[in-house]
Amino acid sequence: MNRKYIALALASALALPAAAARAETPPPPRIIVTGEGEATVAPDLALLSLSVMREAKTAREALDANNDAMAAVIAAMKSAGVEDRDLQTAGIQIAPRYNYTNKPDGTQTAELVAYQVTNTLSVRIRDVAKTGEILDKSVSLGVNQGGGITFANDNPSKVIAEARKRAVADAIDKAKVLAAAAGVSLGRVLEIADQSYAPPPMPMQAKSFDSAAGAAPVAAGENSYKVQVNVTFEMKN
Repeated sequence: MNRKYIALALASALALPAAAARAETPPPPRIIVTGEGEATVAPDLALLSLSVMREAKTAREALDANNDAMAAVIAAMKSAGVEDRDLQTAGIQIAPRYNYTNKPDGTQTAELVAYQVTNTLSVRIRDVAKTGEILDKSVSLGVNQGGGITFANDNPSKVIAEARKRAVADAIDKAKVLAAAAGVSLGRVLEIADQSYAPPPMPMQAKSFDSAAGAAPVAAGENSYKVQVNVTFEMKN
């Protein structure tokens, strides 16, 4: 047999027991814990969803009335310091409105009485302190539906980083307690898996507005950002 083939066969035969030994070696004992961290920050964005609804005998008349009202609302937003990039039309809906009359035979007759046009505007307010003022002004100029208010943060990366630090510190504390209770020593970190979680911004809802109700008190509160990390530690006897 060729000496080259003999050498290769011998090397393979010697490697097989070593590979089998490695495969049979059990993994080192480990401690696996989940750490949780939370950090809060005041919101720096208010997100509004405002709608203008107008009704008229024809769709054209309803749309014209709606356009005039929404144009006034947008102008007021801009005069209050809201930038063009923070104003976005979220949808325009045109729908007929009917009156239904029940007949003796159980059927109904439908009479077209008007058309309704609803224009919805999404607004980002970067000066949260102005939220109530802007909301009041928009209602006085024609907003009569919507009213969803959400408080958010433009860039929460720093507060999330702080929550991560607290989550890792929490995991280390838990692992130390477990190791001490088991009578073993805590070794090096083998693995960290991040499970960041940022809850939805805080919502505030109002289904309708009364333009004569006066100023709307708005409380922004704080946004809470939570992080979970799974940490695997080496366990030493």
